[in-house]
Amino acid sequence: MSEAASNPSERPLDFVRQIVADDVAAGKNGGRVQTRFPPEPNGYLHIGHAKSICLNFGLAKEFGGKCNLRFDDTNPTTEETEYVESIQNDVRWLGFQWDGLFYASDYFEQLYLWAEKLIELGLAYVDSQSSEAISQQRGTPSIPGTNSPFRDRSVAENLDLFRRMKAGEFPDGTHVLRAKIDMASPNFLLRDPLLYRIKHAHHHRTGNKWCIYPMYDYAHGQSDSIEQVTHSICTLEFDAHRPLYDWCIEKLGIFPSRQYEFARLNLTYTVMSKRKLLELVQGKFVSGWDDPRMPTLCGLRRRGYTPEALRAFCAEIGVTKFNGLTDMVVLENSLRHDLNKRAERRMAVLRPIKVVIENYDPDLTEQLTAVNNPEDEGAGTREVPFSREIYIERDDFMENPPKGFFRLSPGREVRLRWAYFITCTGVVKDEAGNITEIRATYDPATRGGDAPDGRKVKATIHWVSANHSIPAEVRLYDHLCKIEDLSQVPENEDWKSYLNPASIDVVTAAQLEPSLSAFADGRPVQFERLGYFISDSRDSQPGSLIFNRSVTLKDAWAKAQKK
Repeated sequence: MSEAASNPSERPLDFVRQIVADDVAAGKNGGRVQTRFPPEPNGYLHIGHAKSICLNFGLAKEFGGKCNLRFDDTNPTTEETEYVESIQNDVRWLGFQWDGLFYASDYFEQLYLWAEKLIELGLAYVDSQSSEAISQQRGTPSIPGTNSPFRDRSVAENLDLFRRMKAGEFPDGTHVLRAKIDMASPNFLLRDPLLYRIKHAHHHRTGNKWCIYPMYDYAHGQSDSIEQVTHSICTLEFDAHRPLYDWCIEKLGIFPSRQYEFARLNLTYTVMSKRKLLELVQGKFVSGWDDPRMPTLCGLRRRGYTPEALRAFCAEIGVTKFNGLTDMVVLENSLRHDLNKRAERRMAVLRPIKVVIENYDPDLTEQLTAVNNPEDEGAGTREVPFSREIYIERDDFMENPPKGFFRLSPGREVRLRWAYFITCTGVVKDEAGNITEIRATYDPATRGGDAPDGRKVKATIHWVSANHSIPAEVRLYDHLCKIEDLSQVPENEDWKSYLNPASIDVVTAAQLEPSLSAFADGRPVQFERLGYFISDSRDSQPGSLIFNRSVTLKDAWAKAQKK
C-alpha cells in the first residue's frame, strides 16, 4: 500500500474533492458542504457501496460539512425494513455516523405537490397509453420519438386525472405522469420521461397511504434539494440522468443541488451487480447475503475483513472519471496490511499427520514460549504445549521428495516453530501403503529453535501437540468467479457457468493450538504459514469451532493462473 493511501492528508485532491475545495474557496452555498449517501433499500450493501460511503462521508468530514443517510424508497415492491436495518449497520460498521437520517418517502407529499405544479406550468401530463406503446414512441438514437396522443391534454384534465390516480381510482398501468420536455432530444432520458406510476402496493413505511409513487429520476434531485445537498455524488451511469435532475430543479425553482459523477468500483473475479447477487442468493449458489464469498459488506465482515482495511482500500483506489477494473489483490493487500499489524499468531494444522518423536519422554509435556506478534512487541508471548506426539501438515512431509523440497523427509532435519530440530527416521504405513504416521527424533539442545553448534536447516514448519490440540472445521475461501471480468461473458451465455467451483474448501479435521479457543470471540488471528482467519460469526459454537480464512498470506491465485 502506498504512503499516500495510508496518509490521506498527503494525497493530491481527486477531481471531486477539487470541485468541493474550489466551491468552498469561492464561498458557494456560503462555503457550506452537505453530502448524502442515498441507497435504495432493496438489497444488502456491497464493496462498491463502501467506495461511495467513504467518499460522501469523507467529503463531509474533510470540509467541515455534514452527510445524510437517505433511503431512496420509491419502489414499494422491492424494498424492505430488513434492508434498511442492514444498511444502517453497515454504515456504522465502516466507521461513519450520519448527520441526518431521511427517507424519500418523507417527501412524498411535497413531491406530489411539485408534480401538480409542473402540470400547472404545462410541463407535465398524464399519459394513458400502455408501457409498450410509450416505449415504441421513444424512437431510436437516430430517429426522434413521436408525441403521445395525450401530450396536449389541458391542465385541468391532467390535474383531474392525476388527483384521481392519487385517490386510487385506477388500476396499475392505466396511467402515468410524464414530463413534457422534448421527444426529439438526443438524450433518451429527456424524451418525456415518466415522473409517476400507479402501484397498489404496501410500502415499508407509508403502508397503503399511497398508490402512486415517484420515479427515482424525479424523486432523487428534489430530495437532494429539500435537504439542501450541495454536492450530490453519483456513479457514472447517472451522467445521462443529470440533465433531467437539473431540469426538474430549474423548472420548480427550488434549491439548486448539483450532481457530480465518479467511476463505480468494478472488482476482478467477483459479482458487483445487485441483480446478479440476488440471483446467487435466491438460486442458493451461496448460503445467503452474508456468505463469505460475497462482496457484500456483511459477507466481507463475516469473512474477516475489517472496516480499517476497507477504508484503506477505498483510499488506495481513489476517485476517477473513468470506469476500470480493480484487481482483487488490491483489496486483499489492504486486509493483509491491516491484519499483519493487529492479528496475533497461532499454530493450526489443517490436514494433520502424526509425528511420534521416539527419543522424547512420553510422560513429559513442556510449555514452550512463542511470540504472539513479531510486528507488535506489546502483544507479548504465550506458552505452547509440546509433547512426544505432534501433528504437522501432511504437505510438509514427502517420502520421496523432488529437488527443491526442503521440508520433512526421511533422513532430513527441520525446525519446529518455537520448539526443536527434528529428523525423520521412518514412517508407518497401512495395508494399502498409505503413510499413517511419521517417526522422528529430536535434538534437546535446540529448544527454542536454534542449534548451539550453529548448524542451519532449510525449513521451519508449524505443529500442534496431539495430546493438547483442539479440533475445528476450517473453511478456505477463494474467488467467487473463475474469470477476471464477468462483463465479458456473452449475453447468450449463463454468467453463472463462470462461477468458481473451488470457491470454498471445507476442512473438517483441523487441529488447533489450544489457545485458539479464546478466538471464538471474533478476533482476527494469523494461522502461521496459512493465512489470516476469523471464527465464523454465524456457525461457530463453543466446543464446535469453525474458522473462516479471510485472506492468504500471499497472492497465490495470480501465481496459479500463470502456470
